[in-house]
Amino acid sequence: MNEITENMQMLSFNIILHAGNARSNAMEAIKLAKEFKFDEARNKISEADNEFTEAHHIQTELLQDEAEGKQHEVNVILVHAQDHLMTAMTVKDLANEMIEIYERIERLEDHSK
Repeated sequence: MNEITENMQMLSFNIILHAGNARSNAMEAIKLAKEFKFDEARNKISEADNEFTEAHHIQTELLQDEAEGKQHEVNVILVHAQDHLMTAMTVKDLANEMIEIYERIERLEDHSK
């Protein structure tokens, strides 16, 4: 395996790592919101955002390389990494929506007492 391929694999695995961490944080945020622990849930969303920032830095590096004319071989690992990243972003968006829903539920339960 040549150095360029190894570098692409490392970048791809790092995207997968950060996307996976972000997804886990978003799922934990949903669990916390379900328990009406909204501050903790929002902290988990913030942690997810930090992981996304790391993944996006890697993505930006690849995009800048391509803009400078450096061609990267698109391999299955990179496609898999992008899939992980997009899925994690969707989970985070849904987590934010669910936090709002649980906040409404809590307010409604408080009003019904």
